[in-house]
Amino acid sequence: MSCRPEPPRPYVLLSCAASIDGYIDDASEQRLLLSNDDDLDRVDAVRASCDAILVGAGTVRRDDPRLLVRSPSRRAERAASGRPESPTKVTLTAQGDLDPTARFFTAGDSTRLVYCATDAVEKTRERLGRLATVIDAGEPVDPGWLLTDLAARGVQRLMVEGGGTVHAQFLAAGLADELHLVVAPFFVGDGRAPRFVGEGRFPWHPGRRARLAEARQIGDVVLLRYALSARCTDVPPDSAADEAGGSTHGG
Repeated sequence: MSCRPEPPRPYVLLSCAASIDGYIDDASEQRLLLSNDDDLDRVDAVRASCDAILVGAGTVRRDDPRLLVRSPSRRAERAASGRPESPTKVTLTAQGDLDPTARFFTAGDSTRLVYCATDAVEKTRERLGRLATVIDAGEPVDPGWLLTDLAARGVQRLMVEGGGTVHAQFLAAGLADELHLVVAPFFVGDGRAPRFVGEGRFPWHPGRRARLAEARQIGDVVLLRYALSARCTDVPPDSAADEAGGSTHGG
């Protein structure tokens, strides 16, 4: 009896910046800046190398990100190669509580996909109208099914930018190929603040250590690039983009 082949899925790259003590934000209403200008430019290069960028609905509400490629030269490079200037925007939601005026929906001309739990699909479609394609992703939303659907839509490379709940979902399910973890040179020290990931059972543990593919100082922060699957090469994606004549990532 032969085993079924796994359905195709995009290459999944997780990107996160955290304090020395593992927090991705503080407990204030203002967004905590964990990176620096040079690292934000690196992130922009990584973004430009991807077909889609995914964040959770909580990140859309809290951070109001644009999820666009910032560099004009990188946008021009993508357009010259026949791709949209910025990657497809993707979010997933259990409740459908998304503000149609958020920059996820209003900034740029990227395709917007909302993967929604079954019970909230109708409400979400009414709320968003033509601003995004709302997709029934099951109850609860299944990240594995989401990746298969993205692959069917032509997404070969996906960047997951958070937040912590979404990162934990992809990590716990073994659906991540690469992790970019930037460590900022300070502590947050507030238990009310969100961490990179919370409790969970992850495929990487003391008996199965993730491979460190790169450690790079970028000004006052450090990038740790972990290979989480055999699909991850030792070539940093921003370097590969630069060698090809362009680069990528940003707000």
